[in-house]
Amino acid sequence: MKKIIVIFKKEFKDILRDRRTIMMMVVMPILLIYVFINLSITLSTSQAQKAEEKVLNVALFKKENIETFRTILEKQKNINIIIKENQETDRINTLIQEKKLDFAVVFEADFDRKVKERKSGSVDLYFKASSENNIAKRRVIDSLKEYKQELLNIRLQALSLDNSFVEPLKINEKDLSTQKEKVGESMGGLLPYFFILFCFLGAMYPAIDLGAGEKERATIETLLTSPASRMQIVLGKFFVITCTGLISAIISILALYLAIKQAKGIPPGAMQAIIRIVEFKSVGLLFSLLVPICVFFAAALLSISIFARSFKEAQSIMTPLNILVIIPVFIGLFPGIKLNTTTALIPMLNVSLATKEIISGTIKTGLLVEVYLSLFVLAALSLVFCAQWFKREEVIFRGI
Repeated sequence: MKKIIVIFKKEFKDILRDRRTIMMMVVMPILLIYVFINLSITLSTSQAQKAEEKVLNVALFKKENIETFRTILEKQKNINIIIKENQETDRINTLIQEKKLDFAVVFEADFDRKVKERKSGSVDLYFKASSENNIAKRRVIDSLKEYKQELLNIRLQALSLDNSFVEPLKINEKDLSTQKEKVGESMGGLLPYFFILFCFLGAMYPAIDLGAGEKERATIETLLTSPASRMQIVLGKFFVITCTGLISAIISILALYLAIKQAKGIPPGAMQAIIRIVEFKSVGLLFSLLVPICVFFAAALLSISIFARSFKEAQSIMTPLNILVIIPVFIGLFPGIKLNTTTALIPMLNVSLATKEIISGTIKTGLLVEVYLSLFVLAALSLVFCAQWFKREEVIFRGI
């Protein structure tokens, strides 16, 4: 054990001198998470505000009914109403494509007759879908709904009836999910992206340096001539890589907490729920899930690094693995994918789904135990393979 600790200290000091490792382990998690959180909140708030304040060019076509609707539409702020002749309806597509119009409201030809006969008239709303227009569309839709309600009130008054006549059933939705569960459902699938990605990146460069890097520097032979056995050497390197992955994950959690804490534009209720997510129990469970993941990454990446002839070859092999790591996490974002006895056995996907449940506070102990067991079995198998791989001469001295 003493020899393993000596190797661990030696390798860890070497890793801390490497700027690339410090960048991936410390700087990248802080920078990327801070930029992502602030940029996403700023952009979403800015886009919503921009859509609300945008002056909309809305075309109305001359019909008997447009004056009533026009009066209602004028109540909306930042709307420029343009009256068009009926024969210009053929040019609606061109005007919208050329961005001379944002919306066009066209009542059907016999709309007034149908309304007088107490039938349903139809209206067409033309627009070009975009993220901005989809928000702005609500302003026009609200005016149409108000006009619809006004026509309905006129009919009911004529018949001496009230609104309850046409609304025999009122649906009162009672959402029993807590704010924490709602935030957990929305954020729970996103957090594993950060944690797993930075675990991988935090372990990747130290793994490359401690395997392929040793080959390039021709220091691996010197290490093999030391009194330490090959198993002790590989365990010393393995613990260093595991630690760097965990440190990167811890830093990403802290960076996320600080970024959210100082972010502006988050509703107070949602902010309180998010802050409660980063409580000791939740963070402890999340971190415990990352330990076996880091063990698996450390063993797998060290095996690849030992196999590679050079630093460049190891990097070219490991970099595409980012995609393979993220795919199961991405699958966890799909609706209907839940943590069960089957998904709890699938690596990475089980971490993604378990994170959702932990954040929401709805994790079941049995499923959580199954996730732990599957992860630790995977980590143990990968460590055994790495140890056996390191014992093979043709692997260690490949390309030397």
